[in-house]
Amino acid sequence: MFGNVTIGQYIPGDSPVHRLDPRAKMLIALAVITVLFLVHTMAGYGIILLFILGAMVLAHLPARFVLRGVRPLLFILVLTFGLHLFMNEGRVIFRLGPLVATYEGAFRGFAMSMRLVLLVLATSILTLSTSPIELTDGIESLLAPARLVGVPAHELAMMMTIALRFIPTLLEETDKIMKAQMARGADFQTGNVLQKAKSLVPLLVPLFVSAFRRADELAMAMEARCYRGGQGRTRMKQLRAGARDVLATLGSTAVLALVAVYF
Repeated sequence: MFGNVTIGQYIPGDSPVHRLDPRAKMLIALAVITVLFLVHTMAGYGIILLFILGAMVLAHLPARFVLRGVRPLLFILVLTFGLHLFMNEGRVIFRLGPLVATYEGAFRGFAMSMRLVLLVLATSILTLSTSPIELTDGIESLLAPARLVGVPAHELAMMMTIALRFIPTLLEETDKIMKAQMARGADFQTGNVLQKAKSLVPLLVPLFVSAFRRADELAMAMEARCYRGGQGRTRMKQLRAGARDVLATLGSTAVLALVAVYF
């Protein structure tokens, strides 16, 4: 399951999406996420899905790799659909004892599930086509105006990027620890909810120890390289938004705004 998580990973490439300014990609992703919470029709979700699939094709990302990032959400998607199906009043589809399934509940459940899937896909394309360094520089640049009110833009950008980058690393470490514990006789599959929760204790302790060790190693590596963030720090590659970045941002935002207004 953990190998299916795509958020936080990066695939190097030279596609049109890879070459876009990271700030442009983040603004477009933010626009997609915002519109997803404003759209209320299936046609609107379909247009956003086509937009995301188009970005995936332009980024030359393997479709199977991107789409498998949805697999860890299957339980949440089924639960979300089921709750909406039986907890909304409307025209009855069928009855299951005291539970009543309605057409309105099915629509809302499907809409919420689509929203979650599209959120994951949009975020995955952003991280898969943008290196961690570009993400850090882009977030810091977008947060730069907040420095006027004392917000540490660089530190926030660095923390957010490290946290995002370490998602696949920690999940990979979790998978290794689970396999090691299962080889020693641990059982994470059988039993009720309470028993499964108790079986996670041998997993969480070494995971926390590993996470703290990795954090300490990262801090020592940054200090060994004389890393000093914040004011006065220079960059090997300066971010420069060109006409292509501006057109991509304005064009994508305009299309998404029309979807939000009419759908």
